[in-house]
Amino acid sequence: MRAMLYLASQSPRRRQLLEQIGVRFEVVDVDVIEARAPGEAAQAYVERVARDKARAGLRRVDGERAAVVLGADTEVVLDDVVFGKPADAEEAAAMLRRLAGRTHRVISAVCVADGAREACAVSLSEVTFAPLDEAAIAAYVASGEPFGKAGAYAIQGRAAAFVAHLAGSYSGVMGLPLFETCGLLRAFGAAP
Repeated sequence: MRAMLYLASQSPRRRQLLEQIGVRFEVVDVDVIEARAPGEAAQAYVERVARDKARAGLRRVDGERAAVVLGADTEVVLDDVVFGKPADAEEAAAMLRRLAGRTHRVISAVCVADGAREACAVSLSEVTFAPLDEAAIAAYVASGEPFGKAGAYAIQGRAAAFVAHLAGSYSGVMGLPLFETCGLLRAFGAAP
């Protein structure tokens, strides 16, 4: 019997990516505080949040036989500053100004857990943005696309035009590194 997979995320991008590779799953709503602890390394923070989401999801489906829960987190990091989701248009524009013409890291962690074990994997990508003028930033922010996105951009959307170079995982930058995810799902008997 194949394990039932639960996605501990409301992200439409994560749902889309799992559907793209033919994975059947149900979404479970979790509430996890996403705040970097003082002195916590950016990668350790992203891994911890992914693990916390998987564990919270597992608690939500407690008692389900053969339940496997997937939690994930993706953050944009520049100069050791973690760029989360912008709170408003002003913050989105400020993030984009800082990313413009520079290379940043995207850390995407995925954690899979069942009642007996858990395992995590991390994808590290480098994204170089072209220089952006104020008009391009204002138009992008006005599109509404930066909201709900780490670093205030969606590589799969209009911001694709900003990306001069990508080294790493396109799906990881979107929010769920599929290579790492598939490996974990196979190990937990939840792969298609």
